[in-house]
Amino acid sequence: MFRGASQIALDANGRMAIPTRYRERLASRADGHLVATVDKECLLIYPLPDWKEFEEKLMAVPNINPVARRFQRIKMGYAKDLQMDANGRVLVPKELRDVAKLDRRAMLLGQGNKFELWDENLWNTRRDEWLADDFGEGLELPAELGSLSL
Repeated sequence: MFRGASQIALDANGRMAIPTRYRERLASRADGHLVATVDKECLLIYPLPDWKEFEEKLMAVPNINPVARRFQRIKMGYAKDLQMDANGRVLVPKELRDVAKLDRRAMLLGQGNKFELWDENLWNTRRDEWLADDFGEGLELPAELGSLSL
């Protein structure tokens, strides 16, 4: 389970160091093999076994529906294999960095079975908007969240 927010830096070549607290789990779960793909404003980074599970479900969706086909096209078309090196670094390919508008400063957010990688300024903007909006007050809460209490 990956959780927490980490401020990280990408070097000039697009390499980033995975925070130390995640490295052992990524090494044991996926032998350092990860898959990254695009999301609306960030990148999603999965350990390979979790990506394979997602990929199977995604590709099982009938692509006759144009929305489903578009979703498959983007998620699969931008999926890139990443390998964590001995120093815990991964190279984020330029085409993925460009889509997510990643520069030097980024935020890596643990999201359970995957990570989100955001440009730090964009993350701070979105986070502040969501907090100011009281997490979408007035929007309908999905039924799956109805039993949660803080």
